[in-house]
Amino acid sequence: MLLVFSTFPDHATAREIARTLVAERLAACVNLLPAVTSIYVWQGEHTESEETLALLKTPRDRYPALETRLRALHPYEVPEIIAVELAAGLPAYLRWVTEQTW
Repeated sequence: MLLVFSTFPDHATAREIARTLVAERLAACVNLLPAVTSIYVWQGEHTESEETLALLKTPRDRYPALETRLRALHPYEVPEIIAVELAAGLPAYLRWVTEQTW
């Protein structure tokens, strides 16, 4: 099971993409955390921006399709798409994630 992180320029964009990914069964659930401050260097310039962080839950075998679709929908030239493998989780919840992303 994977937890995938991705940031978006605003809540509306994140919500629209999250709804699409859940509807297409690429993610079982997406949590949106608004007002995340990101500090980074982009194209040689120091940048600070308010973004919305999305936490997406998906089985490992669905990740390639999720990444491809998220990349296609995402407004950023190089979006943050980072997957972290879960070490453990409530078995019933993990089973539900799998059932929702067939």
